Amino acid sequence: MAFYRRLGELLLAAGTITPEELDRGLELQKEQKGRLGEVLVSNNIITEDELIESLQMQLGIEYVDLSKINIPTELASVLPKNIARQHQVVPVKVKNDSLYLAMSDPLNFYAIEDAHKTVRKKIIPMVAHKAAIEHAIQVLYGNEGAARAIEDMKREASSQPGQEAFGQDSAFVSNQLDDPTVNNAPTIRLVNSIIERAITERASDIHLEPHESEMVVRMRIDGMLRMILTVPKDLQNSVISRIKIMSGLDISERRIPQDGRFNVRVKEKDIDLRISTLPTVYGEKIVARLLDKSGGNINKSSIGLSEKDQESFDRMLRCRSGVILIVGPTGSGKSTTMYAMIGELNKPEVNLVTLEDPVEYNIDGVSQVQINEKTGLTFASGLRSILRQDPDIIGVGEIRDGETAEIAMRSAITGHVVISTIHTNDAVGTIERLMDIGVEPYLVASALRGVISQRLVRRICPHCRKEYTPDEEELSSLGLEPQEGLTFFRGEGCPHCYNTGYHGRTAVFEMLQINSRVRRLISSNAGRPAIEAELKKPENGFIPLRENALRLVREGVTTSSELLRVVSEDD
Repeated sequence: MAFYRRLGELLLAAGTITPEELDRGLELQKEQKGRLGEVLVSNNIITEDELIESLQMQLGIEYVDLSKINIPTELASVLPKNIARQHQVVPVKVKNDSLYLAMSDPLNFYAIEDAHKTVRKKIIPMVAHKAAIEHAIQVLYGNEGAARAIEDMKREASSQPGQEAFGQDSAFVSNQLDDPTVNNAPTIRLVNSIIERAITERASDIHLEPHESEMVVRMRIDGMLRMILTVPKDLQNSVISRIKIMSGLDISERRIPQDGRFNVRVKEKDIDLRISTLPTVYGEKIVARLLDKSGGNINKSSIGLSEKDQESFDRMLRCRSGVILIVGPTGSGKSTTMYAMIGELNKPEVNLVTLEDPVEYNIDGVSQVQINEKTGLTFASGLRSILRQDPDIIGVGEIRDGETAEIAMRSAITGHVVISTIHTNDAVGTIERLMDIGVEPYLVASALRGVISQRLVRRICPHCRKEYTPDEEELSSLGLEPQEGLTFFRGEGCPHCYNTGYHGRTAVFEMLQINSRVRRLISSNAGRPAIEAELKKPENGFIPLRENALRLVREGVTTSSELLRVVSEDD
């Protein structure tokens, strides 16, 4: 307990906490069994920045911003991975006979002593943010594991020329990535390290892209692609074959696209990976979409609805019949919103059936049907079959053609609720799209109850969020006039967001409810200008997507540059 009291004394001396706050922190520490610094931060008695500043001032310990430095991969062999993970420390540099060690708690003498005994060097503690240390550990030891696996693959390839390096024992026999009994082959270790890195980085997609001289691995994080590592060209086929084996695909077929999927378990998370292969001039490109099956229930409170949007959302859910469409480009969160709706409507007294391609999340109480076009089970044929199953509510993963759209509309007219997605840019454009694919205006007018258009914007990192006054050029790009006292926010970049200024994403919506006036305009095929003119009337309460996005900018949720990136001027 001596070092807990010492930390308290340091914080008191720095004026960071009062004696009363220290007493409360010590009581909470006894209950929660954590280190005092962690307890004080997690219970919002002090911030992590205040803790770091106090340690710097009182102990003269150097602060290191891990998001701005590249830790040499060879340091992974200096301090073992198990020590780094156990004590949440990461080696930064070796100078003479000293190892500089980044720690969130430099008063953790157990960690310092353990590291000293292991590396036989003088340990010089440095203080860093906890999130940055966790990320640095994953990057350092992940990169080191990948580099070591690549070297082992090269050795195997040179000793067995003409054979791919995934070996005879590479069949996918375990979905536990850190299972040491089955994952010894270097190709398996390399692929596992790529998947683990993607999960740690909260990536939604992994791209393995063959180039002329190498294969590049990129990951989509918060909607943006980032380059992670490169794989030598001569090892490319081994990595691709390994992933195809895991996905149950034909490794000998490299001329046609293939689709597969597999499930892995990492750090108590169940992750489903959907694999797509595509032949290119330099070899097969693979894209893996990651879905976290253990992320908890998706519901209306988790998708980012504002108070007004939630009122519209609830009104749509109260419809006893009709079609509700969720629209937007690929990757705009349509499926998540659809699952949130299905979750709200899933009651014991209703028969809810979905048609999906693929089934992304399993929902108790819902009959979920997987589309299989090879056997003739398409959205259109599946929808006809569902109508003979006495459904109350039907979920259709996507409306792709006029036949599916017309069946969905006629189903709604006969008393069913149909929820589906369609690729259009905005809510009003959905009406035009339905007519373009052959649905009669009277059918759209009769069946359509509401349209939800949406985009995903990156959230400003709460740890480095700063206020500023926008200039005239920025306001002009948003269509705003200069205003006295108007302030926006942006992230300056910090260890928590890996210096990007953003952390996570949220949805921005446009809710179109079909009232009697809009219904008459649709039925008479009045056209887009007439419908837009009607929606601009205040009594309709319609808020365009761009206006909702601008509200998020004013509230400091996202930035003006993110609005301009995601929402076009026409939206």
